[in-house]
Amino acid sequence: MSTAVVNSAVLKGEFRLLRREPGSLFWILLFPVLLLVILGSIPSFRDPDPALDGLRVIDVYVPVTVLLGLLVGGIQAMPQTLTGYRERGILRRMSTTPVRPVALLSAQMLVYGAAALASALLALVAGRLVFDVRLPEQPFGYAVALLLTVLAALALGAVICALSPTTKVAGAIGSAVFFPAMFCAGVWMPVQTMPDVLARIVEYTPFGAASQALNQAAAGDWPGWGHLGVLVAWTVLLTAGAARWFRWE
Repeated sequence: MSTAVVNSAVLKGEFRLLRREPGSLFWILLFPVLLLVILGSIPSFRDPDPALDGLRVIDVYVPVTVLLGLLVGGIQAMPQTLTGYRERGILRRMSTTPVRPVALLSAQMLVYGAAALASALLALVAGRLVFDVRLPEQPFGYAVALLLTVLAALALGAVICALSPTTKVAGAIGSAVFFPAMFCAGVWMPVQTMPDVLARIVEYTPFGAASQALNQAAAGDWPGWGHLGVLVAWTVLLTAGAARWFRWE
């Protein structure tokens, strides 16, 4: 059996397993949209705000909910799944079969990456249909920023998995990282409304940079190269760390 056939079978199997996890699917796909609907139901959030250059609060929160699905998939869901495989000896048993552990790791990243991108699409569509939020006016730049953000989220998830001997530890580390990442993404306070010093600090984090890049592309501008560079740098550093610390057993 060829390597390509084996890898394809592993990928299909991981997609089927994810479909059987309603909890993960809810938090990745539906929770960001639900949060957007709740926020959009606040009347003042649908009025233009001079502090946001005439934008509405709901306009600013669409990129935030786009990032939220990426955070859940990369930081919360994927690390616990992979750590569970290692904890139960699945990866060790794979070493005696034609399926290599790296094939499973790649499949996991593709599955959760695809789920995160689907979540982003749902948030954009919901914002447009329900609250008349404009679609990104620089779609290619938006796609570039979104793809880099997915890679950064998955790389961070791989580091969490590498450092976690058990699923309980993975859940604890994931939660410890998740809430600061939510803050940097602007869940509690959009980056545009943060004090200047705090905003500059947040923009050096992967999700703070991603929030700014997505907002720039949504407004019709090309995402700032500095923000894209921050995403690339974090992805490279986190991937190197995951490769160094990851253990199959």
